[in-house]
Amino acid sequence: MLLKEFEQIVSSVMARSLSQMMLKRFAAYPLARSSAITSRSIHQGEVRYSTSVPSDPDTHEDFRPTSKLESSGLSLENIVEQDVKENPVMIYMKGVPDLPRCGFSSLAVRVLKEYNAPISARNILEDPELKNAVKAFSHWPTFPQIFINGEFIGGSDIILNMHQSGELKEKLNTIVNNQGKEE
Repeated sequence: MLLKEFEQIVSSVMARSLSQMMLKRFAAYPLARSSAITSRSIHQGEVRYSTSVPSDPDTHEDFRPTSKLESSGLSLENIVEQDVKENPVMIYMKGVPDLPRCGFSSLAVRVLKEYNAPISARNILEDPELKNAVKAFSHWPTFPQIFINGEFIGGSDIILNMHQSGELKEKLNTIVNNQGKEE
């Protein structure tokens, strides 16, 4: 009788352990798949970001997206310069605004979204050369890097301080007001 109870307890513990281990593995799977799904070039309302889908070996070559950075004919330095010049609010970040891949990038996006300003972004995790080009352009080593009206502002700590002091509102007012006139 005692042996049978012991076997049931061991069996129960092993089943729970196996169940927990499988749940952890399955929990990671949808996140990995969703980042591939959401990492396409998308224009959503006021948020615009550029990125590409990672190479999927199951996708035929004819259907794989091409990198706009590579096919544009511009150097990465020129692309960064063009991004900063053409986008009133440009953020180079880890991940994309809808799915940041680091806490600092997430904080910067949340602060910027408070002002309903149009945000343009590039995911620096997808291209180490782009990451280096941005660092060289701004002479700043860390990410995220935020540019407003062509001016390098800094990272999430600077944006948060500017938000708390009211300085960020002043910088973004013109952009938000111009956006309202265009619509």
